[in-house]
Amino acid sequence: MRFCALIIVVFVLPSFVRADANASIDQESAERFARLALDCVHREYPNKISHVMSSADDARTPHELTPVFYGCFDWHSAVHGHWLLVRLCRVQPHASFAKDAMNALDESFTVERVKAELDYMTAMGRGTFERPYGLAWLLQLTAELREWDDPDAQRWSKILEPLEQEAATRFKIWLPKLSHPVRTGEHSQTAFSLGLVLDWAKTSGDAEMTQLVTQRAKDFYFKDAGANLAFEPDGQAFLSPIIAEADLMRRVLQPDEFAKWLERFLPELKPGSDKGWLKPAVVLDKSDGHLVHLDGLNLSRSWMLEGIAAGLPSGDGRIAVINAAARAHRTSGIAAVSDEHYEGGHWLGSFAVYLVTRRGV
Repeated sequence: MRFCALIIVVFVLPSFVRADANASIDQESAERFARLALDCVHREYPNKISHVMSSADDARTPHELTPVFYGCFDWHSAVHGHWLLVRLCRVQPHASFAKDAMNALDESFTVERVKAELDYMTAMGRGTFERPYGLAWLLQLTAELREWDDPDAQRWSKILEPLEQEAATRFKIWLPKLSHPVRTGEHSQTAFSLGLVLDWAKTSGDAEMTQLVTQRAKDFYFKDAGANLAFEPDGQAFLSPIIAEADLMRRVLQPDEFAKWLERFLPELKPGSDKGWLKPAVVLDKSDGHLVHLDGLNLSRSWMLEGIAAGLPSGDGRIAVINAAARAHRTSGIAAVSDEHYEGGHWLGSFAVYLVTRRGV
């Protein structure tokens, strides 16, 4: 029987990778989240494609257009569904789902499929395809494979390298031309994606990307002050523009500098703040594909708050307040992850795994 291998080299990896050593997820939850991804990574329908057509010849089915990432309702969800399987195999190599997960990954990651995927991405009129969210998750997937000292993972990493380099190149072309950050609560937001890209750059040793993202983050956000969380959440957001910005800035600033920046940026956040600070969002109809985004917001807020707390100097009085909010959002978010409605089931598991395995901290 083929199982994943887990090797953790604590003393040579950067801090955001060392968190893998503290990744903690119980077997029951890991099984539940893995099965959500296994149910969708090769499930073609229902499907929502974002597809520029240049002629009638482009009227094709999802698996013909993007033969690697055609499942899970949309391209980006298919990407982070594959990431989920890789991640869980790393942290639970002997779990009951491991063999099925490895087989599913091996089915997806072939030279032929990746070539067809790249041909699709580089065709005329698709220069903005899945930018930035989907491309950032693609880099996160390849970062996970790069860090995993497993023969199959290393083989898949090589196979995916053309897609990885295409995604990286697109960020390097786009970011110098982006005059303003995108402050939405959905896929186009820049802060969240830049965090994923920066983590990839450090893993892959791409100094050019590290410098570019660090500088652009400071250009976009360093002078921000007086953010007001009363304007959140948007009714269909799965990312917080304000919390995501702070989670990015803790990646590019030293703890003392970040502490001062956060005081300017979120002046309402003080030691001993009211226990109701930043309450979890509530979803009233989980069968609505847009409204269920708020369950994802609770999950992403939780991991971002944990990241913000980790970026502050030890002893900062705000850490307790932040962690309390993170726990409340974690409880609400994890409870919402189920297979009852495919509208949430095809993607919320990825957010839950990113949170509970402390991937971004």
